[in-house]
Amino acid sequence: MPLASLPVLRHPTAYDMQRALLHAPQLAPRDYHHIKAAPLSGALGAEVTGVDLAGLGASALAEIADALSDHLVLVFPGQALAPAGQIAFARRLGPVKTWPYARPMPGYPELTELVSGPSDIHNFGGGWHTDSSTFPRPPAFTVLQCIEGPDAGGDTSFANQYLAWESLPEAVRGALAGLRLIHATSKGFGDHSRSTGSSHVTTTPVLVPAEHEGLESSHPVARTHPVTGRKALYVNAGFADRFDGWSPHQSQPLLDALAAHGGIPEFTCRVRWRPGTLVVWDNRCCLHYAHNDYAGQRRVMRRAVVEGEVPL
Repeated sequence: MPLASLPVLRHPTAYDMQRALLHAPQLAPRDYHHIKAAPLSGALGAEVTGVDLAGLGASALAEIADALSDHLVLVFPGQALAPAGQIAFARRLGPVKTWPYARPMPGYPELTELVSGPSDIHNFGGGWHTDSSTFPRPPAFTVLQCIEGPDAGGDTSFANQYLAWESLPEAVRGALAGLRLIHATSKGFGDHSRSTGSSHVTTTPVLVPAEHEGLESSHPVARTHPVTGRKALYVNAGFADRFDGWSPHQSQPLLDALAAHGGIPEFTCRVRWRPGTLVVWDNRCCLHYAHNDYAGQRRVMRRAVVEGEVPL
């Protein structure tokens, strides 16, 4: 499809007025027997209390699954799971996969310890993205726990991509239907996408294995969630390289506009980390952004990723 045939998607300006939006479960969360879910914003996210993730029964797990479908991002304060406990909880959500682009935590290959040191300039995840969308089967869920955090800063924002898709003009949605996007490892990691790696950018160096340097996957621009059946915009600036059948030059204006649209503030919530806070989010329908606003401070996070399905 030539770019010129797509309806114009105007880049928002600082003075645009966003129409009222609401993700319905945020206004009326379910009543649960084992957990309590308190919404974080009108768009997505809930703080979940009343449960110990280290001793989770089947009924409580089912309620967490329902809450995750409703709210996309769940924040569990005060958990402080040991590494084995975090892995065990993640496995309750699906197959846990190793992440090949950084050294695993010693003794726990399923966990990646993401450390930002006081002298770091860059951070992990410092732009709107969804985890490892370059994989043929990208992660369904990310399970991230704060081990050590700065006194201020280091929050993570999330954006509801159901709302991003549904708020596009109908003509734009029609033109995008069936369009596919190439997600490229080289786009996401840049100079890190070399077998020699780079150790001076962050305290935890990124190293892309040689067999992943040219990894690309083609996924729908609008993917259908396998549980809710809703469509979500599946475009992220971190890994989106070009539309399938288009050149990068042809693709970039529309990619820029869609990426900007996906991060509109009304689609978002913001999570403040404290040691022991554990967050689970659904990569299939939300983006996240790690704020890099804690220079001179240390931040330590432990991450597990749960394998998803081929996007449809």
